[in-house]
Amino acid sequence: MAVSGTITLSTRGEGDIVDITGKVQETVCLSGVKIGLCHVFVTGSTAAVTTIEYEPGVLNDLSRALSVCAPSDITYTHDSRWGDGNGRSHVKAAMVGPSLTIPIRDGALILGTWQQIVLLELDTRPRRDRHLVITIIGE
Repeated sequence: MAVSGTITLSTRGEGDIVDITGKVQETVCLSGVKIGLCHVFVTGSTAAVTTIEYEPGVLNDLSRALSVCAPSDITYTHDSRWGDGNGRSHVKAAMVGPSLTIPIRDGALILGTWQQIVLLELDTRPRRDRHLVITIIGE
């Protein structure tokens, strides 16, 4: 069986890290799948999906690390061409990636004790409609 769903949410812009674990688990529960895989994919090229301990210290560490990898104070060719100032956002999103697959057992996501699923908003502006496509495959 394969089931697909969508999660839509708003973000505050660059640096916003949204815990989506509950919404993804709710989608899994509604699917009726007891064993399988849950794939989470964010549409758009300036956001990313990953897992992390959703704790202020490590969230700050992640934001700082991404800023070191793609700092705001250098020139990006994308910005010169398009003038939208989010070249670093595209680079960060490409480094982390747009998707994640989590196993399902007994109708629940298999995550570590301190592991949450998060959306990283990396665009330089708030987004009213970030869409995550959830695909659940199993039985």
